[in-house]
Amino acid sequence: MKQVTILFLKIAVILMGIPVLAFGIFLVPDIADFAAELYPDMAYIKYLVFIDLYASSVKALKMIKYCAITITILYVAGLPLFYLVGEKDDAPGVIVIGLIMVFASMVITFFAAILQMLLKEAIDIKSDNDLTI
Repeated sequence: MKQVTILFLKIAVILMGIPVLAFGIFLVPDIADFAAELYPDMAYIKYLVFIDLYASSVKALKMIKYCAITITILYVAGLPLFYLVGEKDDAPGVIVIGLIMVFASMVITFFAAILQMLLKEAIDIKSDNDLTI
């Protein structure tokens, strides 16, 4: 069961990570350069934009996880509504849209939970190493 979960997470991370990676590589530097052009007297603003767009923390990941769980529950509860609309309108794609929303929020939940766990472990290991030395 653990192997299936890991495989599911790997596939989901790849599918969802490609657009995020593209955003981080291509758009974030342009946004930072644009901010630096707007305020040429504050050269450090470019780095503040980088920090703002790239940084995250354990608390933020925990909040993302809880929000994604809530969204998953809401869409699972609302799937019968998608079915009713799809049946009445004779459009089975409406049901698929509901399932995609459930799948996406579940992937975000798993991804945030694993990132939260890894980041917390890294912080614990770092604090242990700081106390050992």
